[in-house]
Amino acid sequence: MFDDKVLMITGGTGSFGNTVLSRFLNTNVREIIVFSRDEKKQEDMRIAIGNRKVKFHIGDTRDYNSIRQAMTGVDYVFHAAALKQVPSCEFYPMEAVRTNVIGTENVLSAAVSAGVKRVVLLSTDKAVYPINAMGISKAMAEKVLVAKSRTVPEGGPVMCATRYGNVMASRGSVIPLFIEKIKAGLPLTVTDPNMTRFLMSLEDSVDLVMHAFAHGEQGDIFVQKAPASTVGDLGIAIKELFNSDAPVNIMGTRHGEKLYESLVSREEMARADDMGRYYRIPADNRDLNYDKFIIEGQPEANHIDDYTSHNTERLSVDQIKELLLTLTYVQEQLGAKV
Repeated sequence: MFDDKVLMITGGTGSFGNTVLSRFLNTNVREIIVFSRDEKKQEDMRIAIGNRKVKFHIGDTRDYNSIRQAMTGVDYVFHAAALKQVPSCEFYPMEAVRTNVIGTENVLSAAVSAGVKRVVLLSTDKAVYPINAMGISKAMAEKVLVAKSRTVPEGGPVMCATRYGNVMASRGSVIPLFIEKIKAGLPLTVTDPNMTRFLMSLEDSVDLVMHAFAHGEQGDIFVQKAPASTVGDLGIAIKELFNSDAPVNIMGTRHGEKLYESLVSREEMARADDMGRYYRIPADNRDLNYDKFIIEGQPEANHIDDYTSHNTERLSVDQIKELLLTLTYVQEQLGAKV
C-alpha cells in the first residue's frame, strides 16, 4: 500500500522515525518527509542516511500553517511528534498541551485539508487512567482524534491510533540509562524495584503502526499485547549481561509515576476485538443523546479487568536477558557484531 506513495513522519528524528526509515528506505515508497523542529537532529540524520528519497522539513506541529504547508502532496502520516518525558511535562503542563493536544488537532486538520489518505497517531499506555500531565495530554490527543474521526468528510483521511508501553532502548528510556551508568562505574538508580512496565521493541512499535494502517477504521485504537517485567528484574538482567556488580540505589517513586501501567481499560476491554497479537478498540460513536451516556451503561465492564503490566505475561530475568540481546543497541554496547 506504500508503493509510489508519500509518507510523512512528524517528530521523525526520534527513535521511532529512525526505525521507520530503516524499514522503508529499500521499498518502493516514493518519498519520506521527516517533519520536526530540531535542525541539528535533521542534519545528523541527513548525513547518516544519504538518501534523496528522504526529504526534511523544519517545522512545528504547534503551528497549523507550518504542518499544513509540509503536508501538501502527502498520502500517509505517522504522527509521532510529542513531549514524552513525564517530569518535564509535570513542570510544564501547558507545553504538553500545546504539543500533544493542540499539535495533534493541527495535524488532523491539516490532513483533512491536504487530502491525506490515512493518519496514525502514536499514543502511550500512560493515556489510560492518566495521573500525570504527559498521560493526560496524550489521553486528550486520543479524544481529539476520535472526535475528529466522526466528522471527517466523505473521502477524507482514515484516522486511527496506536497505544503501546515502554519502547526498549528508545531515546530517554531506562535501558540506555542503566547501561550508561554501568559503563561509567556509577550505581543504578531504581525508583521502585516492584514497579512493572511493558517491554516492546522499536520494531514491534512499527509493526503495530503498520497493522493500524492496514486494518484501521475511523477512530480505532490498536494495542499490541506485550510482556512486562519489574524494574528491579530489568536492572538485574542488564547487570548480568554486562558482568557488573554495580550497587542499586532505591530512590522512590517519582512524582507522576504509577506502580504499573494499563494498556486497555476495563471499559475498553468490554468492547475490544481480540485480533490475536493485537487488541482493536473501536471508537465510541454515541452522539449527544444523553440517555446513551447516563441511562445506558456497560454492565459487562463490571466483570472484566484492565489489561496491565501487572496481569500480562511476566518475564523472568533470563527471559529479559534473552529479549535484551535481540536489541541492536544492546548488541552494540556489548561489542557484538550486528
